Amino acid sequence: MQFKIPASNEPVHPDYARLLDEIDRLAGRLDTQFRIPLTNVRFGWDPVVGFIPIAGDLVTAALAIKIILAARRLGADKTLIRRMSLNSATDIAFGVVPIIGTLFDIFYRSNVRNVEALKDEIRRRRTPSA
Repeated sequence: MQFKIPASNEPVHPDYARLLDEIDRLAGRLDTQFRIPLTNVRFGWDPVVGFIPIAGDLVTAALAIKIILAARRLGADKTLIRRMSLNSATDIAFGVVPIIGTLFDIFYRSNVRNVEALKDEIRRRRTPSA
């Protein structure tokens, strides 16, 4: 089902809210699920799975694409989709480099960054104009 971002006076369809929540949880699992003890550094499955050569990068790339496609279903415009795609492409490009890619994954957090950009767009469009 394809949605549009609802205006501030429109109710949010339950499937819309469910899909947004699903990709928010997925991004969290990929980028911030765990914390390095005694630090505030968070990481998720993206850098962990990225240790598996080629297959790990393909899996995390597929999950990043899933988030982008869901954003499109939720009504994100082409500019936001391009920005999200660039974030993910940057993450994938650096992610294939051993060790440096893992560190990049930990700190860049493209999936969380993409979902937050989508949420910002939803908030912006739902906020009534003055």
